[in-house]
Amino acid sequence: MSHAVPALSILLPYRNAAATLEACLASIAAQTCETYELLAVDDHSGDRSADIVRDRAAVDPRIRCLASPGRGLVAALNHGLGAATAAIVARMDADDVMHPERLARQLAHLRDDAALTLSASRVRAFPDERLTAGFREYLRWQNACLTPADLDEEIYVESPLAHPSVAFRRAPVVAAGGYRDGAFPEDYELWLRLHRLGHRMAKLPEVLLDWREHAQRTSRTDPRYGREAFDRLRAAFLAGDPRLLARRGELVIWGAGRRTRQRCARLLQEGFRPCAWIDIDPRKLGNRLDGVPVCSPDFLEREPRPFVLVYVANHGAREEIAAGLATLGYARGRDWLAVG
Repeated sequence: MSHAVPALSILLPYRNAAATLEACLASIAAQTCETYELLAVDDHSGDRSADIVRDRAAVDPRIRCLASPGRGLVAALNHGLGAATAAIVARMDADDVMHPERLARQLAHLRDDAALTLSASRVRAFPDERLTAGFREYLRWQNACLTPADLDEEIYVESPLAHPSVAFRRAPVVAAGGYRDGAFPEDYELWLRLHRLGHRMAKLPEVLLDWREHAQRTSRTDPRYGREAFDRLRAAFLAGDPRLLARRGELVIWGAGRRTRQRCARLLQEGFRPCAWIDIDPRKLGNRLDGVPVCSPDFLEREPRPFVLVYVANHGAREEIAAGLATLGYARGRDWLAVG
């Protein structure tokens, strides 16, 4: 069924995805929302991927077969973004599976809230036997980030959105510069950029995407998705966050261990200097790091209130620190932020 003006454009870049494309395309064809166009962008595949897409397109006029003029994911994404005709674009990856109501729910979410730029959803990772304990914890944390306030307060911890689960308004993303190529994860960089520009993002509470985990995923093999790249990207955006800049002279860093200092080094290289380090280890209390004292949490019972960056990475410890800061009257997002 063809529609002159689709309600939504699905942006699906792919490269050598023959093993998973059939399941992905079948999940798109099964959507309850039928008024879409599917922009399938071939990133120079060397397998049967393009043939699979062309075979589907021969019987479904909603599918547009595109070839990326450049190389790599970002070039394919921006080519598809430029070709999209709908005002709303939904991302999809060739190794994932949409739930039947996904497009309808996200379309309604964006139509019902005109101030919302991006709608995502909770995700389920599969197959279960490939999920490590660390990845399960990341999914638990990510699926708990739902509201615009959650995303605003948690955005420096990790990427709070699964890229193939998002749908966004095309115009503001294009105006913001689209996807950018560099030594960083292109999706997280876009979320941070939209956040800096003041765009509201939210997540539906339903699981609307099955997110495939496998050893060949780009995030597992490309250094642009490694720890160093994330730390560098976070520091660059955190250094320009108005909340931090407004209280630059009152900065406190929670976590005085060696690993914490390594992770926050990039922010300090941006010209920030804490007035104290906070720790609960009695062996560290009273020491000085680069001339700055290591203090107990009692240091925070002072006026004017400092701005606290919690660099403790362990999720359980981070939650205990959050509870302690709340007891002291510190508001998350206003008086403190967690950093991954």
